[in-house]
Amino acid sequence: MQIGIVGLPRSGKTTIFNAVTRGKVDVSPSAGPSGKPNVGVAKVPDGRLDRLAEVFKPRRVVPAEVIYQDIPAAPDGSSGAHGISGENLNNLQVTDALMAVVRAFDDPSVIHVNETVDPLRDVDSMLLELVFSDLGTVERRLARLEEGSKGAKAAEREAMDKERSLLSRLKAELESGAALRDKSFTGDEARALEGFQFLSAKPLVIVLNAGEDQMSEAATLEERLAAVAEGPRARTAVLCGRLEMELSQMDPVEEQEFREGLGAGESGLDRMVRLSHDVGDLVTFFTGNPNEVRAWTVPRGTTALKAAGKVHSDFERGFIRAEVVGFEDLAGCGSIAEARRRGVLRQEGKDYLVGEGDVLNILFNV
Repeated sequence: MQIGIVGLPRSGKTTIFNAVTRGKVDVSPSAGPSGKPNVGVAKVPDGRLDRLAEVFKPRRVVPAEVIYQDIPAAPDGSSGAHGISGENLNNLQVTDALMAVVRAFDDPSVIHVNETVDPLRDVDSMLLELVFSDLGTVERRLARLEEGSKGAKAAEREAMDKERSLLSRLKAELESGAALRDKSFTGDEARALEGFQFLSAKPLVIVLNAGEDQMSEAATLEERLAAVAEGPRARTAVLCGRLEMELSQMDPVEEQEFREGLGAGESGLDRMVRLSHDVGDLVTFFTGNPNEVRAWTVPRGTTALKAAGKVHSDFERGFIRAEVVGFEDLAGCGSIAEARRRGVLRQEGKDYLVGEGDVLNILFNV
């Protein structure tokens, strides 16, 4: 899973990036924007891997990963509602979800780009940026369709007319300021729009970057934030970015001791991964053998055939069937042989929908 982190200048989004990736990117005011995204990888914590390692006794255990891209803020901020463009747009379009960081902390030494701290105003501004970017994409495509239809054949013109009708409907939605995140589309419409990678259609996590003195109000702040971006494909969280970054640099045992002492709860990394999986409606499946136990994430509703392709393209190309056992069943049996003996190891075809916690053995022939 890839997540793009966006935010206004001096919102602390790179601090959040460091916290969720255990990164060490310079966040001092003198560092300034790099002009290129910071890229980091977070390992997804999953206690089930330890139990599977006991079952398979592999040479290595590989957790699932989340790749975070910290996208540079526009020099003039993102408050002009002109849309995201250029290289930043290209970087964001390839992500699976977005994380928008807004500032709540007050620090006189770090002047807010809009002079005053108002997280709800900033959220509105950033959400509009996503909408305006999509509107620009739609308008450019409509202009190309208009030009291309002039010399098109009848069959081509019919397809263009269908696309023009769909995009004109989206244009009206976007012009009203509505995101595409929770809009309903038919199967054909969804396939037609897939290549556009609209930003306002992507799952969204909004992170309020608060000061330590504000964390006692975290529940109230999160409730106010949630009212701005409602819907099943949006989530909100309040983090103290500076504290989370400092804790993330510690040895894990030392970090846990500090968290317990501070009452800081789960780590920012763990929480962001959990929210990202939740908002993206992902499920985790596992593969295991004496060489490797590995966790994989796929969108809910993924078939066994597509899950096989996630593991290796040859598995999808030569797919025969999948041997499937649920994690709890396998953990209770203690081995694949015992799971087969008890009848909890199933044989599934290519159209089987992979479920949360499934352990798959792909049989293939190429």
